Amino acid sequence: MTNRYVVRTAEEADYRDPGALAPDSSGFTRWCAVGFDDGAAHTDFGMSRLEPGGVVPTHVHSVEESFHLVEGEVLLVTPEATVHLVAGDYGVIPLGVPHSWHAVGDTPAVWSDIYSPPPRAHHGYDTFRVPDIAPGTPVAVDPRDPRTRSFGAITTEQMNPGKQSQELLAQSASMRTALLVYSGISLKMMVDSDLGSVLHTMFMVQYEPDGVAGPHDHPLEEAYLILDGEVDATFDGYEVRMKPGDIAWAGVGCVHSFRAVGEPVRWLETQSPQMPARHAYRFARDWTYLSDKLGSE
Repeated sequence: MTNRYVVRTAEEADYRDPGALAPDSSGFTRWCAVGFDDGAAHTDFGMSRLEPGGVVPTHVHSVEESFHLVEGEVLLVTPEATVHLVAGDYGVIPLGVPHSWHAVGDTPAVWSDIYSPPPRAHHGYDTFRVPDIAPGTPVAVDPRDPRTRSFGAITTEQMNPGKQSQELLAQSASMRTALLVYSGISLKMMVDSDLGSVLHTMFMVQYEPDGVAGPHDHPLEEAYLILDGEVDATFDGYEVRMKPGDIAWAGVGCVHSFRAVGEPVRWLETQSPQMPARHAYRFARDWTYLSDKLGSE
């Protein structure tokens, strides 16, 4: 791999039959925007699409999977529950948990997803067909329902710092619903260890028109799916304006930055492996300061 980053535009979306990653499936395709073949060690990020009447029968992965439904609705069947997912819902499927996907309605369901670590083609994409679990009575995602404790829901209103009071929150206020706000940036965690993941995280980021994150890098991999607005991004000096539907990936050590363009920009982001307790961000500005200070002494 010559670059520590990947940028793929919405126009490059290439939905294909994923083969062994979804054994015996029908009406299911996936765009793998970044994965093992791109040099990623911890991230396989892409977009999945299930057509009306489609199904991905019960299977297990020897990798961890998370998703965020972007369009439509779908049933996800696990040993615990049959969950009726709608746009804005998300969740984690722990390693080794049997699950299946079933189309609902007359329009396709589209969701972003991450597998961590990347499924390997030479190991059957680390996926195994298992006996089917019959769907049960569908339940909606509800943070109060223990059957959906591995799932959540997020709306654009939840990204608004002015709507974080108990009366305005869609669910009980807690650290689970906390919104982190700093320097024109709002961040709400979605999938993390609290939800049951151990190998990666997934969260929503929103930049106000003056939002900016200066050049920095991490000891982990990040992927980004732009949902609303536009952002000027850099990856190891490569400058690109990202628009809705575009996907990018920054590997370990890739120096990257973001600056909102005009209206608020919102994107889905993943980190894999999970962020360390300390030293997760290395901002170039801080170390330039030290270099300058040492040079003046």
